[in-house]
Amino acid sequence: MSDLYAQNLSEHVSVMTALAELQPELEAAGRLCAQTLHQGGKILLCGNGGSAADAQHIAAELVGRFVSDRRALPAIALTTDTSALTAIANDYGYDAVFRRQVQGLGSPGDVLVAISTSGHSTNILEAVDAAHHLEMKVIGLSGKTGGQLINRVDHALHVTSNTTARIQEAHIFLGHMLCALIESHLAID
Repeated sequence: MSDLYAQNLSEHVSVMTALAELQPELEAAGRLCAQTLHQGGKILLCGNGGSAADAQHIAAELVGRFVSDRRALPAIALTTDTSALTAIANDYGYDAVFRRQVQGLGSPGDVLVAISTSGHSTNILEAVDAAHHLEMKVIGLSGKTGGQLINRVDHALHVTSNTTARIQEAHIFLGHMLCALIESHLAID
């Protein structure tokens, strides 16, 4: 077991160290989110599986608090309404579950945070297209090759790993950093 632990820890450290190259893009994404929230917009988040949990986690940090006591920030994880998810999937197909919610809840100037470890999830890509149609900005968190997602977003946070667990570990770090940057920019609010 110690070899398994050492191997996974080594991979984790390597992936996390490589995130340093994302700092400029992450800082730009943080400024975008803070500006959106300052102007009365909201942040919508979506993902599947572990990425759905990350979407919920990040939304909770923004509505509640990450570190600082500050006003509640409007953030909605599109992964939490089981009635909407199942009705949309039943009536329109699973590929539409996030697109329909973006169409119903999104407004021009809002931000969509789209999370996909592969970058190929059709329901995520459809949400991105719907967001752009509404003149929303999109931040994409991806892994592996980045898939189609990295070329369809305004800010691409691409984790260069092929291991889903390592990608997800990096994504939650990036989500936490996004929350920290937002709180830092909104410190006057």
